[in-house]
Amino acid sequence: MRIFIISAATAFLSTSAVAADPIYDIAPRFGEPVAFTWTGGYLGIQGGGGFASADYGIPDYWGNPIFTDSYNGGYLGAFAGWNFALGQRLIVGIEGDLSYNMNETSYFGLVEAGTNWTYGVRGRVGRLYDRALVFASAGWVGTKAYIDTPLGGLEERFSGWSVGAGTDYALTDTIFARAEYRYNDFGSENIGGVDVDLSQHKIGIGLGVKF
Repeated sequence: MRIFIISAATAFLSTSAVAADPIYDIAPRFGEPVAFTWTGGYLGIQGGGGFASADYGIPDYWGNPIFTDSYNGGYLGAFAGWNFALGQRLIVGIEGDLSYNMNETSYFGLVEAGTNWTYGVRGRVGRLYDRALVFASAGWVGTKAYIDTPLGGLEERFSGWSVGAGTDYALTDTIFARAEYRYNDFGSENIGGVDVDLSQHKIGIGLGVKF
């Protein structure tokens, strides 16, 4: 009887150990973080520096504008978009943004000029490198320029094209950081009888949330 009891106990413990192995093999998988994916929607905030240049007047005989000035300053805004995966490493998407520029310039303390709101929609294409998404973008951009004088103010909306490049980096499974450069060509418009050609370089950083 003693031999039977010892044999039965040994068999039970051996069976329990074998049955427990799959449990211990599977259990850690439930605690593993979900792999980050760039597909789907996202939104975020952004800020940085904007370096605008305006050419005033009809070009002279040599093709140079009568007057050129710069309007530099910071900007703050937000962006939102949607990504689609094409294969394992290629990402395409569409993104829109809205920013407020702080780049006003004063002349003799009497005339103030600059741009305020800038907005646009772009297509993006990027390649994945581990948790980094390196991308290029191109699309439409617009802004509102103004000139304020003691006799009144003038405003005009500009519309043109934009190209850029940058990197999004996944900090967590839902949050990513961004560094980006963009060139905006707002085209030419007439303000108060003067032709104005406006362009801008933008360098900024951002923080986004994927959902």
